[in-house]
Amino acid sequence: MKIRKIKNNEDLATAYNKRRKRFKFVLITIIFISTTSFLGYKYFKTETNNTNPICLGTDTKIYESYKDAVVLIKHRYGYFTKINGKEFQLTVQDAKEETIYGTGFFVDTNGNMITNSHVLQPWNSSEEDSEKVSTTIRNLTMKIASILTTDISEDEYESFIHRNWKDASVSYNGEGEGEGDGDYEEPSESRGEEFVSSNETETDTSQVSTDIAASIPVKEYVSMENIEVYVKTLDIEIAIHNSDNEWLNCEIKKVSEDANIDLGILQLTNHKTPETVTNIINLDNAIEDDASLAPGQKAIMVGYPLGMDLAQTNSGLKVQLYNGQISKESDGNKIQYSITSTHGASGAPVFNECGQLIAVNFSGVDQVQGINFGIVAKHINSL
Repeated sequence: MKIRKIKNNEDLATAYNKRRKRFKFVLITIIFISTTSFLGYKYFKTETNNTNPICLGTDTKIYESYKDAVVLIKHRYGYFTKINGKEFQLTVQDAKEETIYGTGFFVDTNGNMITNSHVLQPWNSSEEDSEKVSTTIRNLTMKIASILTTDISEDEYESFIHRNWKDASVSYNGEGEGEGDGDYEEPSESRGEEFVSSNETETDTSQVSTDIAASIPVKEYVSMENIEVYVKTLDIEIAIHNSDNEWLNCEIKKVSEDANIDLGILQLTNHKTPETVTNIINLDNAIEDDASLAPGQKAIMVGYPLGMDLAQTNSGLKVQLYNGQISKESDGNKIQYSITSTHGASGAPVFNECGQLIAVNFSGVDQVQGINFGIVAKHINSL
């Protein structure tokens, strides 16, 4: 009887251990399933929020959310020339530097901004401007060729052209002869007559003229084929809302190759979006279906019309908000809206009433306020 009792105790202990192990296994399984379910819920909730963003609902909320992400762009550019491989900026009267202002907006944390291609390449902003720049380039090339001689060293090109520019001419005949060369004055007819006496009727006047021409030094001019003139960015910078004339250096990253899509990408040289920009303009939240944009729907623009003229205040630069309505259906590339705007607002983001990006402002009608156009947001992804 005593031996039987000991065995029963061992059986009880074994059974107890088995039940304990099963309990631990069940508990671990429950914890694992609960944790997985919780994480899955959080992920699903995040995904749901991304695809169904909260509608901001008011102009003020849209302004407060994105005012720091919208920037003022300052672009300074000028004319350059490359002669026999020597490059330098032309600072003559006919090749003045230009400064234009535009708007852009941050779309990620790597300092990337969306704006218009004509803000990044203002010399190609329209057919009229392109033709004007082409004419200026052609005239500058001919004027340089009319005064620059081959005996001038490359190091002296810039100073020589600047000193003799008043003698430059566009009536260049392609053989290195212009109206002026900046070095000598060609004898006039009155000076030539001093060598011929009216009393010496037997003098061979043709021989005298030949001798005079031979006495004038012959100059060789640099060929137009070796002179290249073009427009180039000197610097491009951005300033942020509430900044006090603090400009950040940028580089042009890409410009749309499609002339109908006036978009480009600008990036800070340090490739880092400032920490003061708490909300970038999320392109995943942009309206991709431009056919859903109907006349009468609200359109809200945040930007810098007139550049520094309106942005500058006693407490720093301030971005502005303007609103209106979509006034014409999208044609696949652009959409029209009734927002009051002007030069400087090129590249400004345009939102719907929920704060979703619908377009990038790019042009207007100068003669009539309240008629402006934007490139629909779906084309941003093509960049």
